[in-house]
Amino acid sequence: MSFPDITAELAARVPGLRGRLAANEPLAPLTWFRVGGPAQVLFSPADEADLAAFLAALPEEIPVTVIGLGSNLILRDGGVPGVVIRLGRGFNAIAMEEGHRIRVGTAVPDMRLAKAAADAGIDGLAFYRGIPGGIGGALTMNAGAHHGETKDVLIEARAVDRQGRVHVLSNADFGFSYRHSGAPAGLIFTQALYQGRPGETGAILAEMDRITAAREAAQPIREKTGGSTFKNPPGDKAWQLIDAAGCRGLRLGGAQVSQMHCNFLINTGDASAADIEELGEEVRRRVKAASGVELQWEIRRIGLPAA
Repeated sequence: MSFPDITAELAARVPGLRGRLAANEPLAPLTWFRVGGPAQVLFSPADEADLAAFLAALPEEIPVTVIGLGSNLILRDGGVPGVVIRLGRGFNAIAMEEGHRIRVGTAVPDMRLAKAAADAGIDGLAFYRGIPGGIGGALTMNAGAHHGETKDVLIEARAVDRQGRVHVLSNADFGFSYRHSGAPAGLIFTQALYQGRPGETGAILAEMDRITAAREAAQPIREKTGGSTFKNPPGDKAWQLIDAAGCRGLRLGGAQVSQMHCNFLINTGDASAADIEELGEEVRRRVKAASGVELQWEIRRIGLPAA
């Protein structure tokens, strides 16, 4: 599928734009599932000021979608209309501050933050080693693993709204709950400030090694996957419900429920986005029929189905 090219029109609205605009840019290579169609426009801003100027000039009728590292995402086969924004090198700085605090750009991978904190002798952020995404996504969904969550360590975050205005949100402003942030819709997070505690580098790195070993033993991390597919219902574990419903190893086209961990879906090599999403919906149907529990998607799904 191909969209109308509007990059020249958008560039003309911001003469000093320093970021990159690309028309009909393939997005599948930017996702862990390696599926999906193109972005009508992919914008990679140079920094926060560049992002703010672009958004301030962007017509309201043009939709905006933000993607991060693509680890928790099903990008549909028809692609994404409007502008897709992906933050890059201008948003990957990490700086240590007094009081065992760390300021980090939202394009930084979670595991890189964990390593930087460990190297600086800052404890409390090692759990990020077990989360296959970036800081922007962690803020958006209160990412957590191994007995830690974003809400436990975040002090504040910077964001740009759809009109190009910059905001600073406190932890309380997010209204965090399990795998959810109640921050206002439409914000694009650019930076986060975290609070750690004193620690010993060797001990923190050992904990990160333990987390890594646990992930490798239990999760299909070397497959084309998107991480945990469904949220754990209150009092239950999604994988146990999926297993009890007979879905372990279930296939649809090129998509499969992982044999290793059945809350993971896998692209076995030739899956379409539709295969993966439809398999997920079939899993939801079977779990509902077997247990009465309606699983909720944890993986984000964006874009249009194939025409």
